[in-house]
Amino acid sequence: MDFNVKKLATGAGLFFTRAVQYTGEKLGQAEKTELDAHFENLMSRADCTKNWTEKIYRQTEVLLQPNPSARIEEFLYEKFDMKAPSRDTNSELLGLYMEGAAQEFGPGTPYGSTLMMVGDCEKRLGAAEREFIHTSAISFLTPLRNFLDGDWRTISKERRLLENLRLDLDACKARLKKAKMAEAKAACEGEVAPDFNETRPRNYVLSASASALWTEEVEKAEQDLRLAQTEFDRQAEVTRLLLEGISSTHWHYKTPQHCWIEQKGHLAHSMSSLHPFS
Repeated sequence: MDFNVKKLATGAGLFFTRAVQYTGEKLGQAEKTELDAHFENLMSRADCTKNWTEKIYRQTEVLLQPNPSARIEEFLYEKFDMKAPSRDTNSELLGLYMEGAAQEFGPGTPYGSTLMMVGDCEKRLGAAEREFIHTSAISFLTPLRNFLDGDWRTISKERRLLENLRLDLDACKARLKKAKMAEAKAACEGEVAPDFNETRPRNYVLSASASALWTEEVEKAEQDLRLAQTEFDRQAEVTRLLLEGISSTHWHYKTPQHCWIEQKGHLAHSMSSLHPFS
């Protein structure tokens, strides 16, 4: 129980320190460690990839299934890991209606026989559309969804961690700077009781000189800064490697694009070969 309380208190203190640093940066009252231009370009490229991938994915869903209610239904089936029921395409439904009308008017009549031929074409076209939707969902949408649900989530998580470590690093830099200023001031003015709220809250026995206490505070701040810099550098390298992997993602996107065009071509060929009066 004591461990959990201490862990909670440590987490709350860390959150407060980051919040103070973040607020100070936004107000222009705190220094911020800037990432190098190459790293910034990698992050910008990753954000651009995510945004456009999301737009292409959503619009492709609309193209394959224009009915928003049907899309929501399919989404829920997928979330609950259930198989969605088979659904006739609009062309298939139209073909069924035409054949039904032909039966009413008489398949032997000129109008009825025409309805039967066109209805059969619509049903075959609907079957081709169904196959196109199925293959497109597998070969085109799946790689996009895998990037958004997999790679991008990992990148986002590591970037958030990097930002938190960057805030910790800059907070350590600010603490060290204040400690050095206070140490220099104490050395010049003599015995001055240090205000550790300006740097790192600790319990001290104020029996030594203020200068000696500030020297100890500076040493501790320098040690914390070295540790924060090491953790930040390590996380920056991990994040950089993930961001550089975006180039590989772009390369792998070429295959789904080619498959998409081939599937569209097959659908167009199916449509052109279904003329009932040829």
